[in-house]
Amino acid sequence: MAPVADSSRTPGRDAGPFVADRRWSELGPHVWVKILLLAGLLCVLFRTEIGEMVHLWLTDPSWSHGILIPLFSLYFVHQKRCEILSLEHTRDPLWERLAGRRPQRLLPNQTRPNYFGLLLLLLILTAYVFNVVSPAGYVYLRPISMIATVGAVVLFLGGWRLLRYTWLPITFFIFAIPLPRRYYVGVTMPMRELSATIATTLLNLIPNLDATASGVVIEVVYQGRRLDPALDVAEACSGMRLLMAFLALGVAMAYLHERPLWQRLVLLASTVPISICCNIVRVTLTGFLYVLVGQQYTQGIYHDMLGLAMLPLAFGLYGLLAWFMASLFIEDDDGGVQGVVVRRRANG
Repeated sequence: MAPVADSSRTPGRDAGPFVADRRWSELGPHVWVKILLLAGLLCVLFRTEIGEMVHLWLTDPSWSHGILIPLFSLYFVHQKRCEILSLEHTRDPLWERLAGRRPQRLLPNQTRPNYFGLLLLLLILTAYVFNVVSPAGYVYLRPISMIATVGAVVLFLGGWRLLRYTWLPITFFIFAIPLPRRYYVGVTMPMRELSATIATTLLNLIPNLDATASGVVIEVVYQGRRLDPALDVAEACSGMRLLMAFLALGVAMAYLHERPLWQRLVLLASTVPISICCNIVRVTLTGFLYVLVGQQYTQGIYHDMLGLAMLPLAFGLYGLLAWFMASLFIEDDDGGVQGVVVRRRANG
């Protein structure tokens, strides 16, 4: 599975661990055959889990973003093609020892099979089989086992250095795995209650309006008349869909941005409060429409359009934070923050 480097390159002569402008076409046909065979075997082994995930991606709006996750993972791998294709696959250390030779120390651009990956693979597959056949098996662990199996195969065949360049594309698949129902409800219920509480506070700013929140239900009395039915922050309005999609995009942006590590972590952490704030705005605007315009404008296509409008708002807040950090902080050559810079427009 690990690529074989160009024979014209001499180990140790290159200035860096990889060469720019590498292409996947450099892989020989035998390498592609091995990759396709391994992918086929994994698809057959985990066909049930893959089928269930794809079904949820296509039928459950809360997980419709899952269909994009494999495409992002492939793009991440493509971004690391120069590093991956520049790795030289050396002799198997086990065969070297069996032949009575001591395995040579790896150069920076070399890798070799790692039998710790084989041990992990056997343990993962054993746990997966027990999880499938056991009456008390935990369904959520089965797709997790699929991700762990891919990582173990990469480690076994390509070593730690190949895994170094592929660990994020592999683990990124976690965002495509739907949460178990009880955990999903456990996460969304506090988000729904928070949105209802803050939306109630903001609705009370309207003159002659009295709103009270009871859990996820908002009772509204406007101009002495109780509005019926009450506003219900349903599960679809919990913000979980926006949170999961935006968190996945936040990881992708943090991975692709050429920024200091601390800025990437700040941007990644900001996806959670930004998603929650955008959902609160959505629930509040829905309440305003319900009171001031009419109930029909809080349902159907109007409800869906309001939800879609939160995506530009979330990206705008994320971009504003990224611009703020890029404008105020510069990095010195040692990677430390040199100071706060005020940018001035040049005269003339």
